Amino acid sequence: MTDSLDPDDWGVFRAEAHRLLDASLDRLEDARNRPWQPVPQDVRDGYHLQSDEPGQPIVQIVTTLQDQMMPYATGNTHPRFFGWVHGTGMADGILSEMVAATMNANCGGRDHGMVYVEREVIDWTRRQMGFPQGASGVLVTGTSQATVIALQAARVRAMANVRATGQTDARLTAYAGAGVHNAARKALELLGIGNDNLRLVPTTEDGLDLAALGSQIIADRAEGAIPFAIFGTAGSVDFGDYDDLNALADIAGDQGLWLHIDAAFGAWTRLADAPYRQLTDGIGRADSMACDFHKWMAVPYDCGIVLIRNETEHRAAFAARPAYLTGMDSGLAGGDPWFCDYGVDLSRGNRALKVWTAIKAHGTAKLGRTITANCERAAQMGALVTATPPMAMAAPVVSNLCVFTADARLEPDAQSKLNMQISQDLQNEGVAVFSTTLAVIGGKSVTCLRAAITNHRTTSKDVEIALAAVARAAGHA
Repeated sequence: MTDSLDPDDWGVFRAEAHRLLDASLDRLEDARNRPWQPVPQDVRDGYHLQSDEPGQPIVQIVTTLQDQMMPYATGNTHPRFFGWVHGTGMADGILSEMVAATMNANCGGRDHGMVYVEREVIDWTRRQMGFPQGASGVLVTGTSQATVIALQAARVRAMANVRATGQTDARLTAYAGAGVHNAARKALELLGIGNDNLRLVPTTEDGLDLAALGSQIIADRAEGAIPFAIFGTAGSVDFGDYDDLNALADIAGDQGLWLHIDAAFGAWTRLADAPYRQLTDGIGRADSMACDFHKWMAVPYDCGIVLIRNETEHRAAFAARPAYLTGMDSGLAGGDPWFCDYGVDLSRGNRALKVWTAIKAHGTAKLGRTITANCERAAQMGALVTATPPMAMAAPVVSNLCVFTADARLEPDAQSKLNMQISQDLQNEGVAVFSTTLAVIGGKSVTCLRAAITNHRTTSKDVEIALAAVARAAGHA
């Protein structure tokens, strides 16, 4: 026994690592039979860490990981997991994460292979989204962090000295449709702009109401505010709706405002077939956009990206290199530019390798086909709901989300209660995972069932099974 943290017996460790790898692969291969399940109390008790934790043999650790950890995941690898907008993972993620853990690279900067891999992932994404050559980007935990980075760049453009002086008495205002993701509100709060300065503009069937947007900008300027940013939505979290991104780009250009696109999952319709691809036309005209690889691209959590059209503006918002991080012309301290100059993290994990591996393993066209198929499954679900009264749609299916009520004959409160009960019952039975959201049906708010289909394992049969289960739970079958 030594004080090194390496294994005492590499042979034993190797055998146990192979055992765990096999168990991991078995679980993904059998994902169809591995729905979400609650964590029993005795299992939760087994997670306890003592203050003077003595340490355990690797054989015991691997057994615990296999038997007490892996079975109690979110369940989002299952093909009938439609809750929220969860990514589903894929087998090659195991390989890339294993290599990433072995390399243990700090991707904040310096000259090493994973920095170049990240640049390739950013540039591949830039091309898919139609951003110009030379646009900047950085991989982040997800769209929430990406939004903070984009809004800081927007703020520095609007107030060049804000990093040194703060906002002082200036009042910045931003604009978004009423269904904008909560990440926008959080970003404005974290940056000290305040959520009172987020103007929620009415929406129409075509997205954000452009006339109302223009009027609000004029009114704010008249009151001494500094309008600085517009949020466009590409795939709203409730219904999968899309703003007219070209129209927003026109207004942002005319008004001298920064256009940021929240496209956490919806950006990836750029890889899909028509008509879904057209939903994101104009996204490349934005000043910035944020999306996730860990949602519709199915890479392991977590990994998002922010793209920013102007690299100079991006770097100006974050670059700060103290003496101990001075770059060099060669050696490990080379490799400029460093990613720490484009975001909030100095120490950064290796997020790029799992994205690079997914793209290399499956190719752009196949990834796009899975996105198209998910949209088709949502359309299939919507058609089945419409054909199965008293179920009823709460909104049209635009992309990959289907929102509906199980029994439109009931009063709104009774509908809400039934839908929430069905959601819980089907989850607990391991049949399907629906989340819920509020929708307006017949002029009244109803808590509805919501399916966000982002799983490459989901088939037509899965949609049929899930809808039949809803009908049974509602007493229709």
